[in-house]
Amino acid sequence: MMTVSFADLRAALFTLGLSHTPVIAHASLRAFGSIDGGADTMVRAVLDSVGALIMPTFTYKTMITPEAGPPDNGITYGGDANLNKMAELFTPDMPADKQMGIVPEILRHHPQARRTRHPIQSFAGIYAGKFLAAQTLQNPLGPIGALADADGWVLLLGVDHTVNTSIHYAEKRAGRRQFVRWALLPDRIIECPGFPGDSAGFDAIAPDLIHETRTVKIGSGIVQAVSLKSLFDAVIRRIKEDPLALLCQREDCERCTAVRKSL
Repeated sequence: MMTVSFADLRAALFTLGLSHTPVIAHASLRAFGSIDGGADTMVRAVLDSVGALIMPTFTYKTMITPEAGPPDNGITYGGDANLNKMAELFTPDMPADKQMGIVPEILRHHPQARRTRHPIQSFAGIYAGKFLAAQTLQNPLGPIGALADADGWVLLLGVDHTVNTSIHYAEKRAGRRQFVRWALLPDRIIECPGFPGDSAGFDAIAPDLIHETRTVKIGSGIVQAVSLKSLFDAVIRRIKEDPLALLCQREDCERCTAVRKSL
């Protein structure tokens, strides 16, 4: 198996033409085979080839489910007593959820990194203070909107659109309902609005973006890059044409079911 070096990654990423562009990235190391230096190498190579970088460092283990709450909220109230017992207090140094992969966690530990303090949907970034500052409790995906305003791009490193958090922001702009969740802080439980729906159906947007997407192969992995404005336009157009677009097909998905009921 070929080992991908820092020089390989850096050279390939530079072909995307994003050296002065702020990006939000999602990554899977496994997709690239063997990388010399692993996640540290990936973070260094991305930082060398973009203008600014943010990544989601979400912490789902802070979430608890109350006995009651708003109707049609894509959740079963009172049904997660055991999970509630396992919930952890959010602190700013809490590790990113394992679902995020190892790369955001390595980014979070970078000496120049800053992290937002949202108890569920935090972001970490480098050279990205003004984007991170756009997050509020009411607008957890604000950093993505701020990136788009600065002509930012999304970078998919060995992953597809099913992990593309920016599509959730576009869904909100298209008028798709959001949800409420609750998180455990050291001194209280806090309500967190703006929680997004399910992303399992998001790769259906890929054909709409073929002509807007830059790609490069690195080792065994494919990197895709698309401007956030192009992504938003494509997602909003699809949802306006078909309000059910990009929803998953699982009958047991409470969030997609709630979206369908809201139409």
